[in-house]
Amino acid sequence: MRKTAKKALLVPLALAGALTCTGCHGSRESNAFAIPQTFDTSREYEITFWAKNDTNKTQTDIYKKAISDFESLYPNITVNLKLYTDYGKIYNDVITNIATETTPNVCITYPDHIATYLTGEDTVVPLDALFEDEKYGLGGSEVAFDAPSREEIVPEFLDECSLNGTHYAIPYMRSTEACYINKTYVEALGYTVPDTLTWDFIWEVSEAAAKKEADGTYTVNGQDVMIPFIYKSTDNMMIQMLRQRGAGYSTDAGEIEIFNDTTKELLYTIADHTKSGAFSTFKVSSYPANFLNAGQCIFAIDSTAGATWMGAHAPLIDISADAVADFETEVRAIPQFDPEHPQMISQGPSVCIFNKEDPQEVLASWLFTQYLLTNEVQIAYAQTEGYVPVTKTAQESSAYQDYLSRCGEDNSTYYDVKIKASGLLLDNIDNTFTTPVFNGSASLRDAAGQLIENVVKSTRRKQTIDDAYMQTLFDDVTSLYHLNEAGAMSETKADLGPLPGTAVLLLLALALTWAGILLYVLSQRLRERARRKK
Repeated sequence: MRKTAKKALLVPLALAGALTCTGCHGSRESNAFAIPQTFDTSREYEITFWAKNDTNKTQTDIYKKAISDFESLYPNITVNLKLYTDYGKIYNDVITNIATETTPNVCITYPDHIATYLTGEDTVVPLDALFEDEKYGLGGSEVAFDAPSREEIVPEFLDECSLNGTHYAIPYMRSTEACYINKTYVEALGYTVPDTLTWDFIWEVSEAAAKKEADGTYTVNGQDVMIPFIYKSTDNMMIQMLRQRGAGYSTDAGEIEIFNDTTKELLYTIADHTKSGAFSTFKVSSYPANFLNAGQCIFAIDSTAGATWMGAHAPLIDISADAVADFETEVRAIPQFDPEHPQMISQGPSVCIFNKEDPQEVLASWLFTQYLLTNEVQIAYAQTEGYVPVTKTAQESSAYQDYLSRCGEDNSTYYDVKIKASGLLLDNIDNTFTTPVFNGSASLRDAAGQLIENVVKSTRRKQTIDDAYMQTLFDDVTSLYHLNEAGAMSETKADLGPLPGTAVLLLLALALTWAGILLYVLSQRLRERARRKK
């Protein structure tokens, strides 16, 4: 019986070991990457590439073509593409796979996510030495294609990939947020769309658009539905409002500053406009493009990377053709508190490389990662949405400049709203900013959006929004995202947010396994006692 019990114990002990890694989001023995002197082309390599794609088949085709072209240059490297519909799903899968050392080789990601990946030992490859390597670095002599040099990458975009002075990623595409406007309705309300939007203008026009006729229909569109102002990413909304007001969000060291008087003031304003019906969010009401395109929204704020979904003539539309309203679409930067000093967030996917035991495999991954920065890939992908290439060579190329110059030539490749969204970022690179990245910064970002979402939901439920509510809200969000731990943990282990579902299932499996073992041991002892009595 004892031998059987010992063998049974091996299962939960193994699970416990895996769960220990999962609970802390992974750790591995030191396996620092050393750049090989030469890439061994006599060997075969198979690498995995995890990327994000919504339903844009063109983007998928660009990935596939990039892989095919790269494999023709390096026939000994096979790249396996795995597509995700959401960055959060990539994040959760990476965290889960760190524990089992089954991470992908190359991954589309965000710096906030990388900060969490780095809680594992040598999980993500630091790239600074690779940048400078004479043979295989950026623009290296042994690279089989025309890779950009470090100087050719837009410095502001490259800086976004630095954590604590070390680059752990390269930028892939960049976007910002834009306000997509039903210009026809704005003018029908007696206003003119300014070159630079202000929050006062947005709120004033939205309140005017929320007015109804005696029969209950909205004056501006004659319909039963109108949500004048819808914001897609409320985390960005709060972050940018605080930045524009010069209020605290967090320090570079990971100290949490978001729970301040300015945050309260902003939330009270949001509550007031929610109460009047002038404002809502994506999570509460649904995708802003659908309301905009149906003539049921005037100001829809979303990423420039979603421009092909916006407007009456958008090439990608989720509503039926007969539901689309006829209106003129304008594109502006997000509203500002100080239009003389505009500030907007810089965002967009970056690419990181995960460490492996074989340095040659890592080098193969790095070569493919560099290929994603070539002009052909950069320009092709940038044309799919309101993205901007991350290299100056691509931005200044005749092919990309020709693309920009043909704005409005058709409603597909040269869709005017999409190209205007790209131009918005190109004209404002110096006005963009990023938030501090540290272990726990992903949770803080989620918390920023949660503050707005909770206030909007509570207002719609006719709850009282006062100082007592705000204090409870701050306490609840702090607890939900473990932000009371984030500052201290930023120097060691991060607040990593809720465990992925797979980790929760493993914990449950461990508990059930232990319960089964205890029952087994107890039953064996009872049987042994019964035999002794006989």
